[in-house]
Amino acid sequence: MKVDSLALKAYNEIRKAILSQQVAPNTRLIEDDWAVKIEVSRMAIREALNRLLGEGIVVVGKKGGYFVKPTTLDDIKLIRELREILEVGAIKLAVIKITPDQIKQLEQICDDFTMMHKQGYFRGACEADVKFHETLIKCSDNEKLLHIYKTSHIPLFHDKLGKSLIATNDYDLTDLEHRKIVEALNSKNIELAESTLLAHFQRGYETALNIN
Repeated sequence: MKVDSLALKAYNEIRKAILSQQVAPNTRLIEDDWAVKIEVSRMAIREALNRLLGEGIVVVGKKGGYFVKPTTLDDIKLIRELREILEVGAIKLAVIKITPDQIKQLEQICDDFTMMHKQGYFRGACEADVKFHETLIKCSDNEKLLHIYKTSHIPLFHDKLGKSLIATNDYDLTDLEHRKIVEALNSKNIELAESTLLAHFQRGYETALNIN
């Protein structure tokens, strides 16, 4: 595998870990450790971290080293507003364009999320949550919208690593809201899909404010 391919692999893996909050804010990203974990060279890790630095996902510490950029209260507000614009827009397109196969894919992601959190595998649940929202964007069948969403590097409002979001109840509510959105899309009920998504964002916003 070429260096560029290895660096891309490292970039995708580290980005996913950060956005799904498998790695907590302010955590130092040690190059040797990630090289072993992802099974790539340290050079590939360094290239990936430099790319993430340029995109504002990581920062350089005062004494050097790469750290996960912390989220401020202002960031939380801006992220919520951006998610509303992008994802509500996406479901307005998706309700027209979504296919039966995409409905099944969203249902499978919901099942994966349920299984992960019921078994206490919170990292897997966070990954499934990220995948659910990215898939909603894909269902809009608009490549430019998907590109904007991905390059925005939008983290979801989860509690810090080592805690179970906020409580099992939060997982349950997330699960119910996701499934309600899928059902609304399947029945072409745009009003229900939109109102459920906005309520989902509001609850996540309030949760984020409580943990920061």
